[in-house]
Amino acid sequence: MNTIYTILVFIHIFSAILGMGPGFVLSFIPKSAQTMTELRHAYKIKHQLHIIVMIGGTLLLITGLLMGMIHPYLFRMGWYIVSMILFFVALAMGPFVLKPLSVPVKEIVNQHQGEEIPEAYFRLSKKLGFYENIENLFFLIIIILMILKPF
Repeated sequence: MNTIYTILVFIHIFSAILGMGPGFVLSFIPKSAQTMTELRHAYKIKHQLHIIVMIGGTLLLITGLLMGMIHPYLFRMGWYIVSMILFFVALAMGPFVLKPLSVPVKEIVNQHQGEEIPEAYFRLSKKLGFYENIENLFFLIIIILMILKPF
């Protein structure tokens, strides 16, 4: 059983690097775009990285829960419980906060004619970026909790 747990820890850490690493830069990718062509390209890159982030995040959740099943005492550890709560809140932010905010942004990116990025894009993307940063903060707190295990 200890070997399985060690393998799960390895997968968990690897998934954190693979999934969360690119997740921290997703919101920065479109910021350097100066034309609609560049912005469209930035969103294609962002979409491709988001797939990797989703796979890594799914593996994080699965391995984290499996490690908890192998060592049930984890479910009584404060750092583990808070990490899980923050992870589920961040996960729920996708469909309930980020998706509704990203739809109008993506509409502008996909439908705007011309090379000048419209002001509406900047206004909407700024609001979306605010919530993406909150989600990233949750993930940073989770990483800190996983490393330090303070309580």
